[in-house]
Amino acid sequence: MSGPGMPGSPPARALPPDMRLRIIGSGDAFGSGGRANACFLLETGQAIVSIDFGATSLVEMRRSGIDPRSIDVILLSHLHGDHFGAIPALLLFRQFACKQRRPLTIVGPVGTRERLLAASEIFYPGTSAIDWKFELTVIDLPTETPWSGHGVGLLSHEVIHPSGAPATGLRIAASGRLLAYSGDTEWTEALTRIAADADLFICECYHPYGTPVSHMSLQRILEERERLRAKSIMLTHMGETMLERIDEALAEGLLIARDGLIHDF
Repeated sequence: MSGPGMPGSPPARALPPDMRLRIIGSGDAFGSGGRANACFLLETGQAIVSIDFGATSLVEMRRSGIDPRSIDVILLSHLHGDHFGAIPALLLFRQFACKQRRPLTIVGPVGTRERLLAASEIFYPGTSAIDWKFELTVIDLPTETPWSGHGVGLLSHEVIHPSGAPATGLRIAASGRLLAYSGDTEWTEALTRIAADADLFICECYHPYGTPVSHMSLQRILEERERLRAKSIMLTHMGETMLERIDEALAEGLLIARDGLIHDF
């Protein structure tokens, strides 16, 4: 493996001193409002971490001028295409279009390795036989099992969103900060454990009201807000009807995710 300053090493990267969230995609599976699929880049000072990597993520990174080679870790909430669907293309990009290859770690719920292999083989037949030219580590992480690497700590809790494998919400600790992420889910008591004391809780909010199956509503988030105990709540994964009600969420002091937004901790 190449070391710092050695031929073949990736270019040096200037990382922020604390923690920065850069939103690549904040939309639902259907591109409501013209928003890209879920992808949140976390720059920690030690690594660049992608939280989910939905089907549009590679294109949106390139469009934003962000080098896909820069990602050290991908943390997956669940295994729907709008949350992990661009990983097969990312792997091939790093295999065939990059002279400088850095290791990549992918951490997801149990079933991630099998689903990623299957998706890659369907999209790009023969992928399963590739001898990767970079160090690729795929970790199937059981819920409530701590993981750490690259200066990042992760703890996942199972939520309610059928996806063929456990769907999870994530607690991510780095640089003395705590980021919580609901993934996709309807209301579950697990969200109180996921969001507790987080500096920022990124919460899906597909509808403005009611109890949508497998998803959250603004009404329920506001009802449970005090129990969530997060310092700030940012809404994401909004459907068309919720996008029409953004002003109501802003009036309640909630933050709104949007593609291209940068949030510094």
